[in-house]
Amino acid sequence: MDISADMVKELRDSTGAGMMECKKALLETGGDMEAAVKYLRERGIAKATLKSHRETSEGIISSYIHAGNKVGVMIELSCETDFVARTDEFKTLGKDLCMQIAASNPKYISRDNIPEDVLSSEKDIFRKQAKQEGKPDKMLDKIAEGKLGRFFSEVCLMEQPFIKDTDKSIEDVIKLAISKFGENIQVKRFIRFEVGVE
Repeated sequence: MDISADMVKELRDSTGAGMMECKKALLETGGDMEAAVKYLRERGIAKATLKSHRETSEGIISSYIHAGNKVGVMIELSCETDFVARTDEFKTLGKDLCMQIAASNPKYISRDNIPEDVLSSEKDIFRKQAKQEGKPDKMLDKIAEGKLGRFFSEVCLMEQPFIKDTDKSIEDVIKLAISKFGENIQVKRFIRFEVGVE
């Protein structure tokens, strides 16, 4: 099948992947745009996993103040080189993540950052809720685990749906950026301020 430059450009615009990767994805999927996007996402995740152990000692502090000046966010987004940190695309990623945090109010970066006592407490609450709903005792742990998955997607930044494209999680967005920049990228920390909220 003939893959036109317009098709490659369209795929590049929607995924941010390199031109050659886009062309290869379209060739591999017979020109099917949706399948090519999926192919690139899967490939990006594989690449990102390989890079995830590399040290990230460069980066930026990005900030966002929501309209009305009632909510503000600061985030430390790190990468491997100053070259990537200075790009407009990396800065845009930082700003997008700040807006995500302002809108979705996560408490932790990932589930690994949740203290064990918080997890135990949440599991307990979910078990008690299921018990009050009349669920059988043998199902309580399974129900609690299911509800814990929803809890993670609410309180963990990496598991939240991206506000600009809810088909992707923040983890997907970071992994696509890793694939595009060819460097490990990590959210090191963030803080969200809201007027009147401790």
